[in-house]
Amino acid sequence: MARLDPAVYAALDDRLAGVDAALRARYPGETPGRQPVHTVYVPADRITADLVPTWGAAALAALDAHPPAPYPAELDRRVRAKLAREPVEDLRIDVEDGYGVRDDATEDADLRAAARALTEARAAGVGPPRVGVRIKCLEAATRRRAVRSLDLFLDACAGPPDGFVATLPKVSHPAQVAAMVDVCARLEQAYGLVDGVLRFEIQIETPAAVLAGDGTATVARLIGESAGRCAGLHFGTYDYGTACGVAADYLSMDHPSSDHAKAVMQVAAAGTGVPVSDGSTNILPVGDTATVRSAWQRHAELVRRSLERGFYQGWDLHPHQLPTRFATTYAFYRAGRTQTVRRLDAYLARRSGGILDEPATARALARFLLRGLDCGAVDPADAGFDRTVLTTLAAHLPTASGEEPTDHAR
Repeated sequence: MARLDPAVYAALDDRLAGVDAALRARYPGETPGRQPVHTVYVPADRITADLVPTWGAAALAALDAHPPAPYPAELDRRVRAKLAREPVEDLRIDVEDGYGVRDDATEDADLRAAARALTEARAAGVGPPRVGVRIKCLEAATRRRAVRSLDLFLDACAGPPDGFVATLPKVSHPAQVAAMVDVCARLEQAYGLVDGVLRFEIQIETPAAVLAGDGTATVARLIGESAGRCAGLHFGTYDYGTACGVAADYLSMDHPSSDHAKAVMQVAAAGTGVPVSDGSTNILPVGDTATVRSAWQRHAELVRRSLERGFYQGWDLHPHQLPTRFATTYAFYRAGRTQTVRRLDAYLARRSGGILDEPATARALARFLLRGLDCGAVDPADAGFDRTVLTTLAAHLPTASGEEPTDHAR
C-alpha cells in the first residue's frame, strides 16, 4: 500500500511545472515534413529561370560522358528520373562568399534579376521546392549590405516565395542572432506579413559559434536567441577549418576539427526541431573521366559518411555532384529498408527478433523510413507501413486509446 500523502504528488507537480514548460518549449521534437537532402549554392549573378533543369541536364550529360555510372546499376532508373524531375531540392541564392564583393548597384541589380528569374521559374513549374538567399554577415563591415539585400529581394519577389529562408553566415555571437530576429520582425511589419513567417538558417563557420570564450557551447545559445525563427544549422567546412588553423590541403568535411564542431551542433539541436546540415566538398567532378570519377568517389564517400553520422543534408556546389548525392542517399535508405521494416514489425508485435528495441529506437526506425520515403529512395509500397503509422511512431504520439499503434496497414 502506497503511504505517501497525495499532497506530495501535487507539490511535486507544482515544483516542476516551470521546468516542464521550459522543456516543452525548448525541445518540441523534430519538425514534421521533408528535409531536403541538399542545398545548392549558386551566386546571384548566375541565377536564371532555367537553372534547375539546366543543372539536371548537366548532371545527366556527365553520367553519359563518363561511364559507367558511379553507383549500382539498379539505382540508375531512380537517379536519372530524379535528375530529370527535381535535380535541386533547395536553392540558395548567394550574395556572400560564392558571390564576392561587388559595388552596391551591382548587387542590387543581381538580386532583382535573380528574383525575377525565380518568379519566372516557378510560373513555368521548374522552380525548386525550397529557396532562399544567403546574405552577408551582420558584422560591422557588411551589416547594412546584408539587411539591404534581404529587403531588396523580398521587394522584388513581392514578399517571400513559398519555402523561403534566409541564410545568416559567419555568426559568432548570440547577439547577432537576436538582431536578425529583430530584422525579420521589422521586415514582416514593412511587408505586411504574418508574424514569424520569416525564418533563417544559422551558418556555423567560426570557432566562436561553437565554443564561447567562457567555455560554453555558443551554438546552443544561438538556437535559444532565435525565438523560434531558426530554420536550420549549416556547417561551413572551409571557413571553420581555416579559422581553426587547418592547412588548406587538409580542409575537409571529415577533418577532426569539422567532426567536433558538427557533434556540438548535433547535440545542441537535438530535440529542438532545428535540422542540421553538413557542409560541402570543393573537389568537383570536372575535367577528364579519371578526374571526374575520382571526385565522384570522394563525394559519395563523404555523403555516405554524413548519413551514417545522422547528417541528412549537405551542400552541393556543382551540377556534376548531383548524381552521387542522390545515388548515395538512395543506396543508404534502400540498403537499410528491409532490416528496418523487420525490426519495426517485431517491435510492434512485441517480438524481440534477436534485437530488443525500445521506444526510442522505434522512433529512429520510423524516422529512417519516413526520410527514405521523403527523398524518393523508398516507394510507399516498399515502406512496410502506412505513413500515418510511421508518423505516429516517429513522433512517439499515443493513439486515442493510449496504446502504441499495431495496424501495420501493409
